[in-house]
Amino acid sequence: MFDKGMSRRTFLGLGGTAAVAAGLGLAGCGGSGGDSSSDSGSGSGGADATLTAGLAYQNQGNLDPLSTSSATGMAANWCVAEGFFEFDYAKMEAFAALAASEDIEKVSDTEYKVQLRDGAKFSDGTEVTPDDVIKSWQRAAGIDEEYKGNIYEPMLTFIDSVEADGDKGVTFKLKNAFDPEIMKKRLCIIKVCPASMSKDDLTKLPIGTGPWKYDESTEQSIKLSVNENYNGPKPATNPVEFSVLVDNDPRVTAMTEGTTMVCEAVPADQISNFEGQGITVDKVQGFNLPFFMFNLKKKPFDDVRVRQAFFYAVDVEKLIENALDGLAQPATCYLPENFPGYHKASTVYTYDVEKAKSLLNEAGATGTKLTLQTTDTAWITEIAAQIQQDLIAAGLEVELNSQKSSDLYANQATPDASGVCPYDVVLASGDPSVFGNDPDLLMSWFYGDGIWTQSRYGWQGMDKCTELQNLMAKAVTESGDAQQDTWNQCFDLLAEQVPLYPLLHRVTPTGVWGDKIDGFQAIGCTGIDFVGCKAK
Repeated sequence: MFDKGMSRRTFLGLGGTAAVAAGLGLAGCGGSGGDSSSDSGSGSGGADATLTAGLAYQNQGNLDPLSTSSATGMAANWCVAEGFFEFDYAKMEAFAALAASEDIEKVSDTEYKVQLRDGAKFSDGTEVTPDDVIKSWQRAAGIDEEYKGNIYEPMLTFIDSVEADGDKGVTFKLKNAFDPEIMKKRLCIIKVCPASMSKDDLTKLPIGTGPWKYDESTEQSIKLSVNENYNGPKPATNPVEFSVLVDNDPRVTAMTEGTTMVCEAVPADQISNFEGQGITVDKVQGFNLPFFMFNLKKKPFDDVRVRQAFFYAVDVEKLIENALDGLAQPATCYLPENFPGYHKASTVYTYDVEKAKSLLNEAGATGTKLTLQTTDTAWITEIAAQIQQDLIAAGLEVELNSQKSSDLYANQATPDASGVCPYDVVLASGDPSVFGNDPDLLMSWFYGDGIWTQSRYGWQGMDKCTELQNLMAKAVTESGDAQQDTWNQCFDLLAEQVPLYPLLHRVTPTGVWGDKIDGFQAIGCTGIDFVGCKAK
């Protein structure tokens, strides 16, 4: 099991062949092992070098900072786009980006003012205006007609309106009192993009105010160059290339041969072989989780006993030990233990196959035939086989079907003409902590009144969903013990109902050539954060 006190260790990335990496056309010059004289990235170091990373998740093609939820799109946009505040994922706290100050001006419990930093410009040289902020909020919050039903909407429903306050200021008017610290973190979500830019252009190659700007985006890579118009606190000095290497072998090969400086999601089964070879691995406990999502508009998955049976049926400890090499914690709450607001839920699922059988029998669901839809993310496919066998042992007939994440949500988790999604149960990965770590945000992503509850698993409007959303709305108006007590009620309800719920929370292992890059810090969520980094 993961030792919370351990943050760093060294390892060598091993796997694949040189031909695999070479065939990908990745930037950089090859190196080997721990040879500190070899160069990673373009050039020979310093400003001439390219910051390079091998990413573990596909480039789904949507880079729109106001609507994307892909791990790769999010990571790239951390470099390119800014909100008033941005999130430091190593420290898990917000810092001023486009905002002129670290503080927001509180006019009243329902009104806040924020000023743009002086001289802020987009990468095309045009000045940022309050109109750009207002339009960006309208898009992110799903108010703009083209963005109706936007996936960010549940996290921004507390904002009633946004108005210009002079040439450089914006006033946020809220629907109700809202925790000011959570408010600051929530503004990280609203990336400011030119109001004049079309949705299609934002999707392909958006323009932002961050340290870098987009040059190119393909299924295989994303290339960024330094934004010469950036005047914020964390300027860039080197170009960036993200190589999309979803399969483990080429991603590891690219790292061990020095083609990339950073490796996302180091395969757990490689770590023991990689120690002492000059590559450092940071292991960070994160929110990152595999979840079961049930189609509540299909029987028998509308029965809470059936859903609970799934969680009792899976031997999570065995899963962590065998498939994840100990790099995870069993879920004892919707949140991991190291996150603010954690509360051990009143229902904690431990492996109990007889309990699972009993619940299925009570629900008349023994022998149910189902297809477990999974994404093709490497670590999800690695845990799916055991999960299938555990469910079969509990009395279910289970087939597996794996596909790309984008295809799964488009083809299986989108309602048909009858208003019902085709899937039975989904096993997929999720990590809303890419947007921050406050409990309300993390719940709002999956359980707010948005695409997940409305369309993907169909919980919206059901009594328990309404009860949860009412508790969430109450919590953000409270503080201290009262707020925590309300959140605890939320976590207890989710653990009991499990319409979508984690099996475990993963530790994220990230590999880095420390002699090639300065300022890099590994993070516990999906994505690689290059902000504040430079090549040595």
